[in-house]
Amino acid sequence: MTDDDTIRIGIVGLGGIARHHADHLEALTNDDDIAADLAGGMDIVADARDAFEADYGVPTYEDAAELYETVDAVIVTTPNRFHEEYVTSALEAGLDVLVEKPLAHSVESAERIAAVARDADSFCMVGFHNRFAPTVEVLKEQQDQGRFGDVYHVEANYIRRRGVPGRGSWFTDSSVAGGGSLIDIGAHAIDLAMHMLDFPEVVEVSGETRSIFGGREDYTYLHMWGKDGDGDFDVDDSAQALVRFANGQTLALETSWATNRPPTQTYVMQGTEAGATVDRADETLTIHEVEDIGGPHFSDTEITTREEPAHRKEQRAFVEAVAAGEAPERNTVEQALTVQRIMGAIYESSERGEAVSLRDDHDTEPPLQPPN
Repeated sequence: MTDDDTIRIGIVGLGGIARHHADHLEALTNDDDIAADLAGGMDIVADARDAFEADYGVPTYEDAAELYETVDAVIVTTPNRFHEEYVTSALEAGLDVLVEKPLAHSVESAERIAAVARDADSFCMVGFHNRFAPTVEVLKEQQDQGRFGDVYHVEANYIRRRGVPGRGSWFTDSSVAGGGSLIDIGAHAIDLAMHMLDFPEVVEVSGETRSIFGGREDYTYLHMWGKDGDGDFDVDDSAQALVRFANGQTLALETSWATNRPPTQTYVMQGTEAGATVDRADETLTIHEVEDIGGPHFSDTEITTREEPAHRKEQRAFVEAVAAGEAPERNTVEQALTVQRIMGAIYESSERGEAVSLRDDHDTEPPLQPPN
């Protein structure tokens, strides 16, 4: 850390998501007087380094070790396969890390990251920014205060009608990404649902992954987040799954890059006293209740929150944790490892054509029962 206590942050991997983080970091520093500065970047591609240096006015490096010597913390935004290399080397160098989701491209790689993180003096936070959305934070506070009773089921939907991020790019190369829509946006859906369920013990996963539209020559879209490349499309473009937990809770997942239905980013929580719907696309929260005051009736309460970018709030939490020298309680490596194992089990279940057990060998709590 510098003499004025300003936290110097570097970014590893200087593609599109790196610029997203850089822009939010600059806005966060300017708007909220956060004592943090973008101090440098690293990429193995010279053109990426040159462009980033020109646009943000910071030094860039080809060797991550050189960047590590100049910063206090790093944000890792490389393709998934390279998360392990840079997260572990940064932790071993004593730097705090914010790594973009998913934790890794495979369960095995994620487990190796988790092993290093457990022994490190510094910490790793994983970039599931949806947890920091104002609607989600209000939902969780209401949940913690008991408004929903016992939450027994969450339905998680992250669906694009046509939204492959770049056919033939690293996103659609299984050897680099580790998977397709499930790894990319499904990871967000699973994590947010698990956050609502308070990360219970997983016992069984049943799922199906499909690749129907992304590899077609007549794939038609209106816009694309990234750019088409000249590589293969050998990943899933949709997935559906059911996850069962040791305490009787369940999670139903649907995610897709491409499908013939309206897009949505809705999460429906069902509890014994109330339920809720969070729509991450239009940032709305509705709480569903049944009452008999004055007569039996249904009540749907729409919650309006302040508009704050979830990515920026996530960065604020990361910077504050670095400054305090304490690992954040949200977005931990262990939680991200659970998400990775669920995704791995969905792929395994789809391949085997049957449910996959992840049950630990110990007694379980009795299942939650919704009221009649």
